[in-house]
Amino acid sequence: LNNQLFTMREWDSLNEVMNIQIGLSHVVYCLCCLFCVQGWVLEGIPQTREEALSLQEAGVAPNHVVLLEAPDAVLIERSQGKRIDPVTGDVYHVTFIWPEDKEVVQRLERQKAVSEEQLVAQLMQHHREVHALRKTYRNCLKGIDADQPHVDVFDQVLTYILSRHCSVAPHTPRVLLFGPPGSGKRLQAKLISQKYNIVNLCCGELLEAVSADATNMGELIKPYLESGQQVPDSMVLQILTERLSRLDCTTRGWVLHGFPRDLEQAEKLQESNFIPSRVFFLEMTDDVAIERVTLRSIDPVTGERYHSLYKPAPSPEVQTRLQFNPKDSEAQLLRELKEYWANASSLQDLYPEAVHINADQDPHTVFESLESRLVGRLQNDA
Repeated sequence: LNNQLFTMREWDSLNEVMNIQIGLSHVVYCLCCLFCVQGWVLEGIPQTREEALSLQEAGVAPNHVVLLEAPDAVLIERSQGKRIDPVTGDVYHVTFIWPEDKEVVQRLERQKAVSEEQLVAQLMQHHREVHALRKTYRNCLKGIDADQPHVDVFDQVLTYILSRHCSVAPHTPRVLLFGPPGSGKRLQAKLISQKYNIVNLCCGELLEAVSADATNMGELIKPYLESGQQVPDSMVLQILTERLSRLDCTTRGWVLHGFPRDLEQAEKLQESNFIPSRVFFLEMTDDVAIERVTLRSIDPVTGERYHSLYKPAPSPEVQTRLQFNPKDSEAQLLRELKEYWANASSLQDLYPEAVHINADQDPHTVFESLESRLVGRLQNDA
Protein backbone atom coordinates (compact mmCIF):
# COMPACT_ATOMS: atom_id res chain seq x y z
CA LEU A 1 0.00 0.00 0.00
CA ASN A 2 1.47 3.35 -0.97
CA ASN A 3 0.39 6.95 -1.19
CA GLN A 4 -1.83 6.70 -4.25
CA LEU A 5 -5.47 7.39 -5.00
CA PHE A 6 -7.74 4.36 -5.13
CA THR A 7 -11.25 4.40 -6.57
CA MET A 8 -13.43 1.60 -5.24
CA ARG A 9 -16.91 0.20 -5.75
CA GLU A 10 -18.68 -2.67 -3.97
CA TRP A 11 -17.04 -5.96 -4.91
CA ASP A 12 -17.70 -9.66 -4.36
CA SER A 13 -14.24 -10.76 -3.28
CA LEU A 14 -11.56 -8.61 -1.70
CA ASN A 15 -9.00 -11.15 -2.86
CA GLU A 16 -9.73 -10.32 -6.50
CA VAL A 17 -8.09 -6.92 -6.89
CA MET A 18 -7.33 -5.68 -10.38
CA ASN A 19 -4.45 -3.23 -10.78
CA ILE A 20 -4.90 -1.22 -13.96
CA GLN A 21 -1.98 0.94 -15.04
CA ILE A 22 -2.71 1.36 -18.74
CA GLY A 23 -4.21 3.99 -21.07
CA LEU A 24 -7.35 5.78 -19.95
CA SER A 25 -9.48 4.66 -22.92
CA HIS A 26 -8.58 1.03 -22.26
CA VAL A 27 -9.31 1.48 -18.56
CA VAL A 28 -12.81 2.74 -19.36
CA TYR A 29 -13.37 -0.22 -21.71
CA CYS A 30 -12.27 -2.71 -19.04
CA LEU A 31 -14.47 -1.12 -16.39
CA CYS A 32 -17.52 -1.13 -18.66
CA CYS A 33 -17.03 -4.88 -19.10
CA LEU A 34 -16.97 -5.36 -15.33
CA PHE A 35 -19.78 -3.01 -14.30
CA CYS A 36 -22.60 -5.52 -14.52
CA VAL A 37 -20.62 -8.43 -13.08
CA GLN A 38 -19.14 -7.65 -9.68
CA GLY A 39 -18.05 -4.04 -9.54
CA TRP A 40 -14.46 -2.88 -9.71
CA VAL A 41 -11.44 -1.49 -7.88
CA LEU A 42 -9.13 0.91 -9.71
CA GLU A 43 -5.61 1.94 -8.70
CA GLY A 44 -3.06 4.20 -10.35
CA ILE A 45 -5.53 6.38 -12.23
CA PRO A 46 -6.75 9.11 -12.04
CA GLN A 47 -3.63 10.94 -10.93
CA THR A 48 -4.74 14.36 -12.20
CA ARG A 49 -8.00 16.31 -12.19
CA GLU A 50 -8.13 16.08 -15.99
CA GLU A 51 -8.07 12.28 -15.81
CA ALA A 52 -10.78 12.32 -13.13
CA LEU A 53 -13.04 14.50 -15.30
CA SER A 54 -12.42 12.26 -18.31
CA LEU A 55 -13.55 9.26 -16.27
CA GLN A 56 -16.66 11.13 -15.16
CA GLU A 57 -17.50 12.07 -18.75
CA ALA A 58 -17.21 8.38 -19.65
CA GLY A 59 -19.73 7.53 -16.93
CA VAL A 60 -17.16 6.02 -14.53
CA ALA A 61 -18.24 7.31 -11.13
CA PRO A 62 -16.94 5.53 -7.99
CA ASN A 63 -19.09 4.98 -4.92
CA HIS A 64 -16.04 5.19 -2.64
CA VAL A 65 -12.68 6.91 -3.04
CA VAL A 66 -9.86 6.15 -0.60
CA LEU A 67 -6.74 8.31 -0.32
CA LEU A 68 -3.90 6.47 1.43
CA GLU A 69 -1.55 8.98 3.04
CA ALA A 70 1.88 8.73 4.68
CA PRO A 71 4.91 11.01 5.27
CA ASP A 72 7.30 11.32 2.34
CA ALA A 73 10.18 9.82 4.34
CA VAL A 74 8.13 6.69 5.02
CA LEU A 75 7.17 6.36 1.36
CA ILE A 76 10.77 6.71 0.21
CA GLU A 77 11.86 4.04 2.70
CA ARG A 78 9.10 1.69 1.53
CA SER A 79 9.96 2.17 -2.12
CA GLN A 80 13.66 1.45 -1.66
CA GLY A 81 12.99 -1.65 0.44
CA LYS A 82 10.59 -3.37 -1.94
CA ARG A 83 11.32 -6.86 -3.25
CA ILE A 84 9.31 -8.80 -5.83
CA ASP A 85 8.77 -12.54 -6.19
CA PRO A 86 9.23 -13.13 -9.96
CA VAL A 87 7.21 -16.35 -9.76
CA THR A 88 4.04 -15.08 -8.07
CA GLY A 89 4.40 -11.34 -8.57
CA ASP A 90 3.89 -10.78 -4.82
CA VAL A 91 5.52 -7.68 -3.33
CA TYR A 92 7.50 -7.87 -0.07
CA HIS A 93 9.54 -5.43 2.00
CA VAL A 94 12.78 -5.93 3.87
CA THR A 95 11.34 -4.25 6.97
CA PHE A 96 7.56 -4.50 6.92
CA ILE A 97 6.57 -7.66 5.04
CA TRP A 98 9.12 -10.48 4.73
CA PRO A 99 8.25 -14.03 3.56
CA GLU A 100 8.73 -16.93 5.97
CA ASP A 101 9.49 -19.38 3.18
CA LYS A 102 13.28 -19.48 2.61
CA GLU A 103 12.80 -20.59 -0.99
CA VAL A 104 10.75 -17.46 -1.66
CA VAL A 105 13.37 -15.30 0.07
CA GLN A 106 16.13 -16.65 -2.19
CA ARG A 107 14.32 -15.76 -5.40
CA LEU A 108 13.22 -12.23 -4.42
CA GLU A 109 14.42 -9.48 -6.73
CA ARG A 110 14.83 -5.76 -6.32
CA GLN A 111 12.29 -3.55 -8.02
CA LYS A 112 13.53 -1.50 -10.95
CA ALA A 113 15.91 1.01 -9.44
CA VAL A 114 14.47 4.46 -8.83
CA SER A 115 16.75 7.08 -7.33
CA GLU A 116 15.73 9.06 -4.28
CA GLU A 117 15.76 12.21 -6.43
CA GLN A 118 13.26 10.63 -8.81
CA LEU A 119 11.05 9.57 -5.90
CA VAL A 120 11.09 13.07 -4.47
CA ALA A 121 10.11 14.51 -7.86
CA GLN A 122 7.23 12.01 -8.14
CA LEU A 123 6.01 12.90 -4.65
CA MET A 124 6.13 16.62 -5.42
CA GLN A 125 4.03 16.01 -8.53
CA HIS A 126 1.55 14.00 -6.46
CA HIS A 127 1.22 16.76 -3.87
CA ARG A 128 0.52 19.29 -6.63
CA GLU A 129 -2.33 17.19 -8.01
CA VAL A 130 -3.88 15.70 -4.90
CA HIS A 131 -5.67 18.88 -3.79
CA ALA A 132 -7.64 19.04 -7.05
CA LEU A 133 -8.45 15.33 -6.77
CA ARG A 134 -9.76 15.89 -3.25
CA LYS A 135 -12.12 18.56 -4.55
CA THR A 136 -13.27 16.41 -7.46
CA TYR A 137 -14.21 13.48 -5.18
CA ARG A 138 -15.05 15.46 -2.05
CA ASN A 139 -18.51 13.86 -1.69
CA CYS A 140 -17.20 10.29 -1.49
CA LEU A 141 -13.54 10.54 -0.45
CA LYS A 142 -11.96 9.32 2.79
CA GLY A 143 -8.31 9.80 3.76
CA ILE A 144 -6.65 6.94 5.65
CA ASP A 145 -3.28 6.93 7.39
CA ALA A 146 -1.13 4.34 5.60
CA ASP A 147 1.76 4.69 8.08
CA GLN A 148 0.58 1.72 10.16
CA PRO A 149 0.52 -2.08 9.78
CA HIS A 150 -1.01 -3.06 6.45
CA VAL A 151 -3.60 -5.23 8.21
CA ASP A 152 -4.93 -2.19 10.09
CA VAL A 153 -4.99 -0.13 6.90
CA PHE A 154 -6.89 -2.90 5.13
CA ASP A 155 -9.45 -3.10 7.94
CA GLN A 156 -10.13 0.63 7.77
CA VAL A 157 -10.46 0.60 3.98
CA LEU A 158 -12.77 -2.41 4.15
CA THR A 159 -14.96 -0.78 6.78
CA TYR A 160 -15.35 2.33 4.64
CA ILE A 161 -16.11 0.65 1.31
CA LEU A 162 -18.65 -1.70 2.89
CA SER A 163 -20.50 1.26 4.33
CA ARG A 164 -23.36 2.75 2.37
CA HIS A 165 -22.28 6.15 1.19
CA CYS A 166 -24.78 8.89 2.05
CA SER A 167 -24.33 12.09 0.12
CA VAL A 168 -25.95 15.43 0.89
CA ALA A 169 -25.91 16.17 -2.82
CA PRO A 170 -29.29 16.10 -4.61
CA HIS A 171 -30.28 12.87 -6.31
CA THR A 172 -29.32 12.67 -9.99
CA PRO A 173 -32.52 11.60 -11.78
CA ARG A 174 -32.48 9.19 -14.72
CA VAL A 175 -36.01 9.15 -16.13
CA LEU A 176 -37.40 6.93 -18.88
CA LEU A 177 -40.73 7.75 -20.55
CA PHE A 178 -42.83 5.21 -22.46
CA GLY A 179 -46.16 5.69 -24.14
CA PRO A 180 -48.05 5.30 -27.42
CA PRO A 181 -47.88 8.00 -30.11
CA GLY A 182 -49.72 11.11 -28.97
CA SER A 183 -49.39 10.36 -25.26
CA GLY A 184 -47.37 13.54 -24.66
CA LYS A 185 -43.90 12.11 -23.98
CA ARG A 186 -42.17 15.01 -25.73
CA LEU A 187 -44.11 17.66 -23.79
CA GLN A 188 -43.72 15.95 -20.41
CA ALA A 189 -39.99 15.46 -20.97
CA LYS A 190 -39.70 19.18 -21.76
CA LEU A 191 -41.57 20.16 -18.59
CA ILE A 192 -39.45 17.82 -16.42
CA SER A 193 -36.25 19.09 -18.01
CA GLN A 194 -37.17 22.75 -17.53
CA LYS A 195 -38.20 22.43 -13.89
CA TYR A 196 -35.39 20.18 -12.67
CA ASN A 197 -32.61 21.30 -15.05
CA ILE A 198 -31.93 17.82 -16.33
CA VAL A 199 -30.97 16.89 -19.90
CA ASN A 200 -33.89 16.25 -22.25
CA LEU A 201 -33.02 13.48 -24.71
CA CYS A 202 -35.37 12.61 -27.55
CA CYS A 203 -33.79 9.72 -29.44
CA GLY A 204 -35.21 10.83 -32.80
CA GLU A 205 -33.96 14.39 -32.40
CA LEU A 206 -30.56 13.12 -31.29
CA LEU A 207 -30.22 10.98 -34.42
CA GLU A 208 -31.19 13.93 -36.63
CA ALA A 209 -28.61 16.14 -34.93
CA VAL A 210 -25.87 13.54 -35.44
CA SER A 211 -26.93 13.10 -39.07
CA ALA A 212 -26.54 16.86 -39.63
CA ASP A 213 -22.95 16.77 -38.33
CA ALA A 214 -20.08 16.06 -40.69
CA THR A 215 -18.94 13.01 -38.73
CA ASN A 216 -18.44 9.39 -39.76
CA MET A 217 -21.45 8.28 -37.70
CA GLY A 218 -23.55 11.10 -39.14
CA GLU A 219 -22.76 9.95 -42.68
CA LEU A 220 -23.57 6.36 -41.76
CA ILE A 221 -27.05 7.04 -40.38
CA LYS A 222 -28.07 9.75 -42.87
CA PRO A 223 -29.25 7.30 -45.59
CA TYR A 224 -31.51 5.52 -43.09
CA LEU A 225 -33.15 8.76 -41.95
CA GLU A 226 -33.57 10.13 -45.47
CA SER A 227 -35.24 6.92 -46.68
CA GLY A 228 -37.43 6.56 -43.60
CA GLN A 229 -35.78 3.27 -42.59
CA GLN A 230 -35.01 2.36 -39.00
CA VAL A 231 -31.42 3.05 -37.95
CA PRO A 232 -29.73 -0.20 -36.79
CA ASP A 233 -29.85 -0.73 -33.02
CA SER A 234 -26.06 -0.95 -32.76
CA MET A 235 -25.66 2.54 -34.23
CA VAL A 236 -28.47 4.03 -32.15
CA LEU A 237 -27.02 2.53 -28.98
CA GLN A 238 -23.53 3.83 -29.76
CA ILE A 239 -24.84 7.36 -30.32
CA LEU A 240 -27.13 7.28 -27.29
CA THR A 241 -24.61 5.88 -24.80
CA GLU A 242 -22.02 8.41 -25.92
CA ARG A 243 -24.50 11.20 -25.24
CA LEU A 244 -25.57 9.76 -21.87
CA SER A 245 -21.90 9.53 -20.87
CA ARG A 246 -21.24 13.25 -21.21
CA LEU A 247 -20.67 15.31 -18.10
CA ASP A 248 -24.01 17.15 -18.20
CA CYS A 249 -25.94 13.85 -18.13
CA THR A 250 -23.80 12.26 -15.42
CA THR A 251 -23.97 15.30 -13.14
CA ARG A 252 -27.45 16.76 -13.82
CA GLY A 253 -29.36 13.64 -14.83
CA TRP A 254 -31.52 12.95 -17.89
CA VAL A 255 -35.00 12.22 -19.17
CA LEU A 256 -35.10 9.91 -22.20
CA HIS A 257 -37.93 9.11 -24.61
CA GLY A 258 -38.10 7.45 -28.04
CA PHE A 259 -35.75 4.65 -26.96
CA PRO A 260 -35.92 1.80 -26.13
CA ARG A 261 -38.83 0.62 -28.26
CA ASP A 262 -38.63 -3.11 -27.54
CA LEU A 263 -37.24 -5.57 -25.01
CA GLU A 264 -33.98 -6.20 -26.87
CA GLN A 265 -33.16 -2.50 -27.01
CA ALA A 266 -34.03 -2.08 -23.32
CA GLU A 267 -31.77 -4.97 -22.33
CA LYS A 268 -28.89 -3.57 -24.38
CA LEU A 269 -29.34 -0.20 -22.69
CA GLN A 270 -29.13 -1.87 -19.27
CA GLU A 271 -26.08 -3.89 -20.32
CA SER A 272 -24.43 -0.55 -21.14
CA ASN A 273 -25.03 0.37 -17.47
CA PHE A 274 -27.54 3.14 -18.18
CA ILE A 275 -30.25 2.12 -15.76
CA PRO A 276 -33.15 4.52 -15.11
CA SER A 277 -34.05 5.51 -11.57
CA ARG A 278 -37.66 6.20 -12.59
CA VAL A 279 -39.73 4.66 -15.39
CA PHE A 280 -43.13 6.00 -16.45
CA PHE A 281 -45.73 4.58 -18.83
CA LEU A 282 -48.11 7.25 -20.18
CA GLU A 283 -51.29 5.33 -20.94
CA MET A 284 -54.18 6.16 -23.24
CA THR A 285 -56.56 4.37 -25.62
CA ASP A 286 -56.03 4.12 -29.36
CA ASP A 287 -59.10 6.25 -30.02
CA VAL A 288 -57.65 9.14 -28.04
CA ALA A 289 -54.28 8.71 -29.76
CA ILE A 290 -55.94 8.87 -33.19
CA GLU A 291 -57.83 12.02 -32.21
CA ARG A 292 -54.69 13.71 -30.90
CA VAL A 293 -52.33 12.80 -33.74
CA THR A 294 -54.36 12.86 -36.96
CA LEU A 295 -55.80 16.33 -36.31
CA ARG A 296 -52.41 17.98 -35.74
CA SER A 297 -51.05 20.59 -38.14
CA ILE A 298 -48.31 23.20 -38.38
CA ASP A 299 -48.10 26.74 -39.73
CA PRO A 300 -45.13 26.76 -42.18
CA VAL A 301 -44.74 30.53 -41.77
CA THR A 302 -44.50 30.79 -37.97
CA GLY A 303 -43.74 27.15 -37.06
CA GLU A 304 -46.65 27.23 -34.62
CA ARG A 305 -48.45 23.92 -34.02
CA TYR A 306 -52.26 23.67 -34.03
CA HIS A 307 -54.96 21.06 -33.44
CA SER A 308 -58.42 21.05 -35.01
CA LEU A 309 -60.12 20.46 -31.62
CA TYR A 310 -57.76 21.58 -28.86
CA LYS A 311 -56.00 24.52 -30.53
CA PRO A 312 -57.68 25.65 -33.77
CA ALA A 313 -56.10 28.21 -36.09
CA PRO A 314 -56.67 31.81 -34.91
CA SER A 315 -57.83 33.08 -38.35
CA PRO A 316 -59.01 31.84 -41.76
CA GLU A 317 -55.71 33.09 -43.24
CA VAL A 318 -53.68 30.82 -40.95
CA GLN A 319 -56.13 27.97 -41.48
CA THR A 320 -55.62 28.00 -45.25
CA ARG A 321 -51.84 27.64 -45.01
CA LEU A 322 -51.74 24.89 -42.36
CA GLN A 323 -49.90 21.73 -43.37
CA PHE A 324 -50.39 18.16 -42.12
CA ASN A 325 -47.46 15.81 -41.65
CA PRO A 326 -47.84 12.60 -43.70
CA LYS A 327 -46.44 10.72 -40.71
CA ASP A 328 -49.59 11.72 -38.80
CA SER A 329 -51.90 9.86 -41.17
CA GLU A 330 -54.27 7.38 -39.56
CA ALA A 331 -52.78 4.43 -41.47
CA GLN A 332 -49.25 5.27 -40.30
CA LEU A 333 -50.45 5.86 -36.74
CA LEU A 334 -52.25 2.51 -36.59
CA ARG A 335 -49.03 0.74 -37.61
CA GLU A 336 -47.10 2.57 -34.86
CA LEU A 337 -49.77 1.76 -32.28
CA LYS A 338 -49.68 -1.91 -33.24
CA GLU A 339 -45.89 -1.96 -32.83
CA TYR A 340 -46.08 -0.17 -29.48
CA TRP A 341 -48.64 -2.55 -27.95
CA ALA A 342 -46.74 -5.57 -29.28
CA ASN A 343 -43.76 -4.54 -27.14
CA ALA A 344 -45.45 -2.83 -24.18
CA SER A 345 -46.06 -5.98 -22.15
CA SER A 346 -42.43 -7.18 -22.27
CA LEU A 347 -41.17 -3.69 -21.41
CA GLN A 348 -43.51 -3.51 -18.43
CA ASP A 349 -42.21 -6.89 -17.25
CA LEU A 350 -38.63 -5.60 -17.48
CA TYR A 351 -39.54 -2.55 -15.36
CA PRO A 352 -41.93 -3.99 -12.73
CA GLU A 353 -41.64 -0.89 -10.51
CA ALA A 354 -42.61 1.49 -13.30
CA VAL A 355 -45.31 4.09 -12.63
CA HIS A 356 -48.40 4.07 -14.88
CA ILE A 357 -49.96 7.50 -15.54
CA ASN A 358 -53.26 8.25 -17.22
CA ALA A 359 -52.22 10.46 -20.15
CA ASP A 360 -55.82 11.24 -21.20
CA GLN A 361 -55.86 14.34 -19.02
CA ASP A 362 -54.81 17.97 -19.16
CA PRO A 363 -50.98 18.06 -19.74
CA HIS A 364 -50.38 19.94 -16.49
CA THR A 365 -52.40 17.35 -14.55
CA VAL A 366 -50.27 14.62 -16.12
CA PHE A 367 -47.12 16.54 -15.16
CA GLU A 368 -48.28 16.86 -11.55
CA SER A 369 -48.79 13.10 -11.42
CA LEU A 370 -45.33 12.52 -12.88
CA GLU A 371 -43.73 15.02 -10.54
CA SER A 372 -45.30 13.53 -7.41
CA ARG A 373 -43.74 10.16 -8.23
CA LEU A 374 -40.49 11.64 -9.51
CA VAL A 375 -39.52 13.37 -6.26
CA GLY A 376 -41.12 10.89 -3.87
CA ARG A 377 -40.20 7.33 -2.95
CA LEU A 378 -40.93 4.83 -5.69
CA GLN A 379 -43.83 2.62 -4.68
CA ASN A 380 -43.69 -1.13 -5.10
CA ASP A 381 -47.31 -1.27 -6.22
CA ALA A 382 -46.89 1.27 -8.97
